[in-house]
Amino acid sequence: MVLATAETTTTLDFGPAVALSCRECGTRYPLGPSFACIECFGPLEVAYTWTSPGDGPAATVTRRQIEAGPANIWRYRSLLPVPSDVLTKRNLAPGWTKLVKADNLARELGLRSLHVKDDSGNPTHSFKDRVVAIALEAARTFGFHTLSCSSTGNLAGAVTAAAARAGLDACVFIPADLEEAKIVMASVYGGRLVGIEGTYDDVNRFCSELIGDPLGEKWGFVNVNLRPFYGEGSKTLAFEIAEQLGWRIPDQIVIPIASGSQLTKVDKGFRELIKLGLVEDKPYKIFGAQAEGCSPVAAAFKAGHDIVRPVKPDTIAKSLAIGNPADGPYVLDIARRTGGAVEDVTDAEIVDAIRLLARTEGIFAETAGGVTVGVLRKLAENGVLDPDAETVVLNTGDGLKTLDAVSAHARPTAVIRPSLNAFRTAVADNS
Repeated sequence: MVLATAETTTTLDFGPAVALSCRECGTRYPLGPSFACIECFGPLEVAYTWTSPGDGPAATVTRRQIEAGPANIWRYRSLLPVPSDVLTKRNLAPGWTKLVKADNLARELGLRSLHVKDDSGNPTHSFKDRVVAIALEAARTFGFHTLSCSSTGNLAGAVTAAAARAGLDACVFIPADLEEAKIVMASVYGGRLVGIEGTYDDVNRFCSELIGDPLGEKWGFVNVNLRPFYGEGSKTLAFEIAEQLGWRIPDQIVIPIASGSQLTKVDKGFRELIKLGLVEDKPYKIFGAQAEGCSPVAAAFKAGHDIVRPVKPDTIAKSLAIGNPADGPYVLDIARRTGGAVEDVTDAEIVDAIRLLARTEGIFAETAGGVTVGVLRKLAENGVLDPDAETVVLNTGDGLKTLDAVSAHARPTAVIRPSLNAFRTAVADNS
């Protein structure tokens, strides 16, 4: 475990970030490659000039300033823990992905206003490019020479691609039984790709051990010792959604849960926009989505528990297959505080939801997107969602990465001889 210490460097350039703060006890530490509080072992997150008690909004952060920025996450650099010269750095510049007005899907589900935030348009086709971009800048600032991670698939590809662009070494660790497309994508950018026999939780434990070994010296593990910085990348989803809606927060949003970090940071992003006066302060509901085969947070929510009990994952949604989600308790807090919920869907419902989104909106989602759309449909059918409220659902990855999930259902309508008569017969047979 990487504990925060008083000796951590404090003179580094992280823009508006001023400290690491424990989410449990509030103890503050200098900015550094640490993720756990020495006082209570609680998780650390980045604190800013405007999040300290008594601090006011940062007067220089305005809508006009943001809108004048580049069409990527660096338009929000004044709200992120990145160097002031980040625009001059070599990185993948992810973000500013489409917010698709999903009228066809809305009609199918009986909703008045629905948007899909489609993050499959990022450089490596998943939202992980956002979080890795922030972690990369932290790694460079701390003088690390190797970028690493434990991954359920998408993160491995995002890390190896970002390292290639930045000129750093990469060594990433994955469960050995990942989808073939994700293995290929993580490997093609170079670096070392190591498969671990076991689940993601086994991989994560191994990486935690490696950090304390000389083998891992000067390595930046994006979701371990760089986790406080890495997590901040998910705030850019909240920032983009609000800006793309005309500087307003949606009434309700459905977010997938793996570790739970993304959901907690979207909530943090909304709250920071409100704090800074960039959007109107209004109620909003956050809904979490899990696969039934890995649904410890949904189970805890439904049972009214505060403790998330680990499970052994068994689902086609491998990018969400984290049986012991680190941020699970915080997800429960947010869902309850905002009046939302945490729901799960079966593998069959995931596949059906992938096909539904593709058929209605022309968006081919990976299995995690099938989880969010499946939960969206379930919540709508059960009357949990307000059908008249402005709703956003996240698609966090490209369906080309999880072809096996739908390949049995996506076959040629017909195979014919090259003749009009054969086509007429095929059309008649399928009408």
